[in-house]
Amino acid sequence: MVSFKLLAVASCCTFFARISWRQPGWLKALAALSVCCFSSVSAWAAEGFIAAGPVGGSDIRSALLPPPGLYGAIIGAYTTYNEVDDGSGRPIASLDAVHLDAVTAGGALLYVPNVQIFGGSIGLMGFANVAQDCGQVVSAFPSRCISGFADPYVEVNWARFFGHLRPSREPRAFPIAEGFAIDFGLGAVLPVGRYDPSIRATNGITVGNNTLDIAPSVALTYTTPALLADGTEFSAKIYYNVYRTNPATHYHSGSLVDVDFAITEHIGRFQIGASGTYLQQVASDEVNGVTVAPDGNKMKALVLGPVVNYDMPEYGATIKVKTLMPVVIENAAKAKAIILTIAKKLY
Repeated sequence: MVSFKLLAVASCCTFFARISWRQPGWLKALAALSVCCFSSVSAWAAEGFIAAGPVGGSDIRSALLPPPGLYGAIIGAYTTYNEVDDGSGRPIASLDAVHLDAVTAGGALLYVPNVQIFGGSIGLMGFANVAQDCGQVVSAFPSRCISGFADPYVEVNWARFFGHLRPSREPRAFPIAEGFAIDFGLGAVLPVGRYDPSIRATNGITVGNNTLDIAPSVALTYTTPALLADGTEFSAKIYYNVYRTNPATHYHSGSLVDVDFAITEHIGRFQIGASGTYLQQVASDEVNGVTVAPDGNKMKALVLGPVVNYDMPEYGATIKVKTLMPVVIENAAKAKAIILTIAKKLY
């Protein structure tokens, strides 16, 4: 059965980071901006960032691992950005031509061995994708594109379910995991994707980020008894992102708390509801050990949108679509995204 963890994590690596919204090409606020951007390619500097997790973020069933086996997923995402806001949530006037588009396609694998540790299961996950980012942020530099392999993401998890499986009201649907589940994980974004500091500086786009991100995480999922339909599910996963310094720019992003969440209803083969991501940077950005003026470039963001999942037990597969829209944005770009995920048990 593929109805659990893989679909939750294979939806797309933070909307903010790699289009990931966790996706490559996510533009953070400017670290500096020259009065005259015609003077040189490096007249202003933009620094992107990554948030751990799959492309699009975690959402439903985030603390549930499936039965032992190998599971795979294919993922597609489109994200567009038309505004970059400062620390007060207002558009940065100096960026007079913001329009960025990013397309991502990739795959994920999840292996759950047939072993139990302290009553829980182990999951080994990996995500890899290719991306094309296009656009510009100032009229002085025309729109350009960059494409290639993005930074891969790997994660190891331990998860335990405290509840029971019960049949759905729809006989052909997956059973409902009623009760409470918890998941502890450790993930890493590996800085091996294509990275070009020149095009990032002029156009604010990149596929790789050239920054190692280590992120411990904890996830919780609770599904109620059948009240409205087959049961209401509450899921959340919290990542704590710790970054190394970008060796090309000497830019060090401050640690970031990333909360992915969803509230959904199981209705036969469908699972429908709302999902979102909240990001809060808890430490200031630095360049060569000096805090970035005026506010440390601390970013904050809240994005929300609907999520619809459809299970296909006869194929051991699921398909999920979700969209994300900006609600609160500070020191970051406003992004709109749509993410499609198809997951299946391989053996």
